[in-house]
Amino acid sequence: MTELDGLLAFATRSRLDDGFGYLGDDGAVLADRPQEAWIVARMTHVFGLATLLGRPGADELARHGVTALRDGPLHDDEHGGWRSSTADDTKAAYVHAFVVLAGATASTAGVDGGPALLDEALDVWQDRFWDSDAGLAVEEWDAAWSRLSDYRGANANMHGVEATLAAADAVADPARAARLRSQALRSVERVVRGWARERDWRLPEHFTAAWEPVPELNRDRPADPFRPYGVTVGHQFEWARLALHLRAVLPEPPSWLLEDAVALFDAAADRGWAADGADGFPYTLGWDDRPVVVARMHWVLCEAVAAAAVLAEVTGEPRYRELAARWRAHGEARFADPGTGSWHHELTAAGELASGTWSGQPDAYHLAQMLLLDGRPVRGSIAAALR
Repeated sequence: MTELDGLLAFATRSRLDDGFGYLGDDGAVLADRPQEAWIVARMTHVFGLATLLGRPGADELARHGVTALRDGPLHDDEHGGWRSSTADDTKAAYVHAFVVLAGATASTAGVDGGPALLDEALDVWQDRFWDSDAGLAVEEWDAAWSRLSDYRGANANMHGVEATLAAADAVADPARAARLRSQALRSVERVVRGWARERDWRLPEHFTAAWEPVPELNRDRPADPFRPYGVTVGHQFEWARLALHLRAVLPEPPSWLLEDAVALFDAAADRGWAADGADGFPYTLGWDDRPVVVARMHWVLCEAVAAAAVLAEVTGEPRYRELAARWRAHGEARFADPGTGSWHHELTAAGELASGTWSGQPDAYHLAQMLLLDGRPVRGSIAAALR
């Protein structure tokens, strides 16, 4: 059985002098990779959660991450914001959402520097990424914030919802928190109540600058780690869960938040599980529900378990608890790596190690959240539930 303490011990190995690195299968930082902001931010978030649990040494690691994000090589002191990596100076919404999340969790955990990081990251998110007219975030700028990409994506917006809900739980001003939750509601309504429902719970991921779906994007390279072709099963589970976190903090939540979360979850579960005849969830499905990339990703299974656990807490229905237990048992049997304390990140449909999309065991974010959501009350953020 995967234990949080073992996972945290594994995650500790990612520490670098000025941040956190990408971990390989042996638990060592891959020296040939640049330092990546999403890794640093997600590890900071995980150690912030561990701080809330009182784990020894977690506060120092969370503080190390906050310092790295505020003063390290990924922070752009000239133009503001955060570089995607030490080898890529583009400014991505995906990255900045995780910096907001790191700042929010650090603030909730009382980590030194957390509130200052959160304030700075929220300012950048609101000024550069949040499009109030669309109710969604734009995707990517160049280093100097002078050129905006025409691409728009659901993935960055999903993590934007996660981050703004965590920020709302962390800020002291009730009016500011209410504005952040309102933004999250607008995004969930647009994506889930709009595009997902309109397509019978097959969520498009890629859009033009005018927010028109581009369903054929990346058909020629469907296993892209961030912009895969087709329906990304794990993202449907994540959106379903986030709708429930949002529902938990709204004073008068609309009924569709629960209804649509159930529908999106059920579509992902029914169409995704064993879609190619083998146990597990394929990475992606086509618009005809047939598997496209059959590789099994640990994060997809983690998000399935997490969504089922949250639905069990919200509805009290035994079927969700049963699904969470069955899927987690599958993960323990297939993905768990006793040598590291983490899970292998990618397997073939037959359960063999694979690296078509991911190499190594980069970070602890999805698995840690899966472990921490089990049996806990549903709040806007995991940090608030731990607090």
